[in-house]
Amino acid sequence: MAQRPELPGNKAEKLITFIYYKDLQKGIDFYGNVLGFPLEIDQGWSKIYRVSEAGYVGIVDEKRGMQNWHKDKTVQICIRVPEVDPWYTFAKELGVENLSEMFVSQELKIKAFVFDDPEGYQIEFQESTE
Repeated sequence: MAQRPELPGNKAEKLITFIYYKDLQKGIDFYGNVLGFPLEIDQGWSKIYRVSEAGYVGIVDEKRGMQNWHKDKTVQICIRVPEVDPWYTFAKELGVENLSEMFVSQELKIKAFVFDDPEGYQIEFQESTE
């Protein structure tokens, strides 16, 4: 079996989830301006936003990326925050698409809500109930 390369502290530097947009500017506006995440890496047709210490969302122009835009979205972006209620109020004020009611999952020990971003990817904001 091949020997796995060593990672300092057994941790990667970053985890980037790339999502593919037909309209890159919509993603830039939403993740950078509306949600206010800082642009960490600007690759021109790919914009990588820092969501947490080592968690990132990459918005990619589907005409240039390694994948293509698809109508069916099979990725959910989950953002864990200390308090979810202010984010729910914010989402309601924005009038985001497909905003759920706030829900609590005893099994998962979370309080959360979901909505769709401008190209249909589901975003979940959650807090721990423990």
